[in-house]
Amino acid sequence: MTTSVTPRASFILADNPGIMTLDGTNTWILREPGATRSVVVDPGPDIAEHVDAVVAAAGEVALVLFTHHHWDHTDALESIVRATGAPTRALSPDYTRSADPLRDGETLEVDGLTIEVVTAPGHTKDSVAFLLPQDRALLSGDMVLGRGTTVVAHPDGALGPYLDSMRRFRALVTNGQVETILPGHGPVIDDPGAVLDFYLTHREERLDQVRSALAAGAVSARDVVETVYADVDPILWDAAELSVRAQLEYLQA
Repeated sequence: MTTSVTPRASFILADNPGIMTLDGTNTWILREPGATRSVVVDPGPDIAEHVDAVVAAAGEVALVLFTHHHWDHTDALESIVRATGAPTRALSPDYTRSADPLRDGETLEVDGLTIEVVTAPGHTKDSVAFLLPQDRALLSGDMVLGRGTTVVAHPDGALGPYLDSMRRFRALVTNGQVETILPGHGPVIDDPGAVLDFYLTHREERLDQVRSALAAGAVSARDVVETVYADVDPILWDAAELSVRAQLEYLQA
């Protein structure tokens, strides 16, 4: 089922729900009103029914974009290329086909549709967001989720760049360029300023908790997890440990 969100953006939810993917991956289809060709963002897992639904809704695909390399966003790369013949672009050349890798600040245009590339390292080194200036909407990938907070998993994820990216997103909201965030997982965010403020505050509070845990005698990242994340389901502790490693690296810098 295709869900329309803005005049230029709709999504199809992949059937890959989970602890890390929430309801599943949101595959975004972007198209200028009245245009024939579309842009697909994050075709998602290589599930035949999902790929078929994306191709049917997208029609003629001019370009496929990726917000980052994680499998739940890129697994269907080869299938979508076979089905559409479209070039693909990502920050990493590993996920780029018949085109050049993306560049920060680049403007992409497809039949009147304008997409601005905003590199946003943090969740991963190759994370990218896409700004739709005509809709004042930002496709955030996994940097901002529709529910809860994202994982900054060491060593690919890094907290310093993540905080810088969050501040960059916040500036886009403050400047009136973004009124809606279209995430890679979870529901659409209609109050992006409040959510980004929460993200920044949450990270600072976690850093204070990590500092306190270290002062109390925690030695390893796992020690910190068992103290700071004691109220979190232990099934998430492995992911939390990767975040703690990123926090420790940040504090030691």
